[in-house]
Amino acid sequence: MTKTRSDAAAACRGGHVKVNDKSAKPSTAVKIGDRVEAKIHDRDRILEVVKLIVKRVGATVAVDCYVDHSPPPPPKEEYVPVFQRDRGAGRPTKRDRRQLDRLRGRG
Repeated sequence: MTKTRSDAAAACRGGHVKVNDKSAKPSTAVKIGDRVEAKIHDRDRILEVVKLIVKRVGATVAVDCYVDHSPPPPPKEEYVPVFQRDRGAGRPTKRDRRQLDRLRGRG
């Protein structure tokens, strides 16, 4: 769910992780069939434990130990540049700066 153990521990301490609808601490033990819910990077993750791991393993092996019931991520919004100057056009003139300020809502 997270990239590092310290990130996971911080999420637990922040109250963002629940095991079977109860707040989880970093040392909370899980069993087969437990439901782990976490809010990570503004996304809800819902996982079901299907296999226990005795020692630390790589991410490719860990993926086989849970079933992901998370909703699909929201579609990414495409970034459209509002104002773009030609390369090599030099510094913006005073008029250009005023137009930029109006576009940005500053003027």
